[in-house]
Amino acid sequence: MRSQILGIGLLGVTLLAPSKAQAPQSTTVSVTIHVCDQAGASIPGAQIHLGPAPDPIPKKLETDLKGNFSLNLKSGGYALVVSDPGFKVWSEHIYVAAPDGEATSSQLFPVVLQIGANSSPSPIYPQDSLVLTADAYHVPVALSPADFRALPHITITVHNGHTDADESYSGVPLAQLLAKVNAPIGKQLQKEGFTNYVVAYGLDGYSVVLSLAEVDPSFHHGQVLVADARNGQPLDKFCPYQLIVSEDKRPARWVRNLQFVSLQQPH
Repeated sequence: MRSQILGIGLLGVTLLAPSKAQAPQSTTVSVTIHVCDQAGASIPGAQIHLGPAPDPIPKKLETDLKGNFSLNLKSGGYALVVSDPGFKVWSEHIYVAAPDGEATSSQLFPVVLQIGANSSPSPIYPQDSLVLTADAYHVPVALSPADFRALPHITITVHNGHTDADESYSGVPLAQLLAKVNAPIGKQLQKEGFTNYVVAYGLDGYSVVLSLAEVDPSFHHGQVLVADARNGQPLDKFCPYQLIVSEDKRPARWVRNLQFVSLQQPH
């Protein structure tokens, strides 16, 4: 009788053991981005931009007092842009590896900022300016509302998933604006140029990333438009621009209060 009870107990352990091994694993990885200068000193308050944006988006996208920014990310590739006043903007494509087995060890991505004139997209221009930068191709170009209105405009109609309504936007294709900073558009977009990407920053800190080929109408259908009017009415007079990506199913990459557009190259 005792041996039967022991046998039943061992069978129960055997049946329960696989359930632990089959427990669902974490779908995210703990990631820390450490930002320092060339001397190794940590940089607190550095602005962090990730594309695609993490879900959920942290309340603060900046490093702490020790120069660290930690969050949980799904495995995959991300465009990482780090900026701080007085330093050159740092950008690179990073890859977050999937968890290995049951272990979910954190992953560290070190970032070293170089001192230079190309600093973060903090508003150093009038608030109603649209600032275009492409460090490898041209000096920054700042457009006032009057400058922008003088450019050739087009009008497109898109469906806004937030309002569940069709809306008409008037503005200038982003590709035409990037031509002002000598971005390689059209026939000039070749070879390593396809690794270039555009980061669009809103005045409220929201930012999105698009590949340069996405912006170029000779490679991609649809429109990436910088609009200054909706349904025939001007946008906010204090920051009168909005980025519209016509083919996106959700308007998550429609940047309101657009102020800064930066063409970046991976390091």
